[in-house]
Amino acid sequence: MAAYVLLILAIVSEVFGSSMLKVSNGFKNVYPSVGIVVGYGIAFYALSLSLKTLPLGLAYAIWAGLGTALTAVVGFTIYKEKFSPKKLFGLVLIIGGVILLNFGGAH
Repeated sequence: MAAYVLLILAIVSEVFGSSMLKVSNGFKNVYPSVGIVVGYGIAFYALSLSLKTLPLGLAYAIWAGLGTALTAVVGFTIYKEKFSPKKLFGLVLIIGGVILLNFGGAH
């Protein structure tokens, strides 16, 4: 269970770091740039700790899939990026794939 908490921390930190990329202006804005480094630093550290227990393929699929989906949601909600039925379908496929990897068999 602790490994999944670390994985969630890794996902949230990665989404934060990715979100800061949008406002860093190519690393010209100091505070968002620091947010990128801190966010990704925490993300990779927490991910590495979760890998002590979780299988690499499973953990990375969850981290990358949910990170991608949540980053897209941040783009839609905070940065007012365009949302379409195709994007929604893509997010559903990502989340469905993560669920299948997580609950689809022994690991």
